Amino acid sequence: MRLYLLALNPTDSVTEGFLPAAARLGLDVTLLTDQPEAHRRNSPRTEVLECDVHDFRAVITRIATHHPAAAVFTNSDHLQTQTALAAEYFGLPGKDWRAALRAKNKAEMRRHLAASGADTVRSVELAPGQDPSALTAAALPYPCVVKPREGVASEDVMLAGGPGELVARAEEIQARRPQAALVAEEFLAGELYTLETLGDGRLRHVLGGFHTTLSAPPAFIEERHDFVAAHPEPVVAQVLAQLDALGVGFGACHTEFVVHEGRARLIEVNYRVIGDQCDLLLAQVLGIELFEHVLRTHLGEPLPADLGARQDGVARVEYALADRAGTLTAAPAATDRETDGVRLAYRPLRAVGAEHPLYRTNRDYLGVLRATGTDRSALDRVADGFFAAERWEISS
Repeated sequence: MRLYLLALNPTDSVTEGFLPAAARLGLDVTLLTDQPEAHRRNSPRTEVLECDVHDFRAVITRIATHHPAAAVFTNSDHLQTQTALAAEYFGLPGKDWRAALRAKNKAEMRRHLAASGADTVRSVELAPGQDPSALTAAALPYPCVVKPREGVASEDVMLAGGPGELVARAEEIQARRPQAALVAEEFLAGELYTLETLGDGRLRHVLGGFHTTLSAPPAFIEERHDFVAAHPEPVVAQVLAQLDALGVGFGACHTEFVVHEGRARLIEVNYRVIGDQCDLLLAQVLGIELFEHVLRTHLGEPLPADLGARQDGVARVEYALADRAGTLTAAPAATDRETDGVRLAYRPLRAVGAEHPLYRTNRDYLGVLRATGTDRSALDRVADGFFAAERWEISS
């Protein structure tokens, strides 16, 4: 059976998650990408074909002129709609392309949730090249948030305290992304969490989630994720009701939401497995074959009623962040160790000697620490000790 895997740049989810899972399932993999050389270097044993994966017509043609497909899959935020359309064309299991589009297009997500009665968030859309002063006519409450309509990883998500600041922030984003549509919306107060789900179209498992620690405003950099085995049932019910309104329920989904005075409101829906190595940690702390389960749903196999997930795990993902532009001159190497029953895995995300600007986004990550165990106090002590003992130096 052949799996067509659509991807942009190589990611840990693909190289450490889905490609090994596909091999364990005995699948032949053809990777379709617009960055073939990067994937051939990263995965030399995988068949890689160049394709304009942003265009569903090109994807369909590439598959139709190659080997017959058993599944078409992607874990990329940017390619969910194209993949869903290609899967539907070939009569294969997949996500509803409408739900994939609603999840990716933040303005359409807000419109659809409001029209369905699930939730109403005041927002306004700005077309590419449109004068940002148009945003101030929408009578948004302040502070508010402005961001790319199809953005990802908190990139160019900014808080604005008033009309003048809103226009200035939008102009800054337009200068960096002249072809991007923007969305400005009311700031939703509350603690930030995630809900991780996995469904096959008839059955949906809730895999827990994370409590996310953010940087100080005006940016929204995700600095740390603490695993939450089970959110309160009323909160989960509210989030799932909003996902149902969007039509989201097939395969993996990573949903970000805030909780304020018991009310859960969506920030964004990423119709894929959580990234930035939280997916690797999730599989480990739950003790399940997460990536295999995701692929099996796209092969049309039903999920088991019980995934056999562990209930006693605690876990944390934390990032070393650059605080200035410059050259990384010192940083710890990759390491795996176990201390006091806590398993640590540290992976560098930027090479020593690399020079970068300060992005004020997740692209400022220098490295990531994954910690798992069964005792929360021991886990926090060991993880805190790692960051206290190691050093990351940047010279300007």
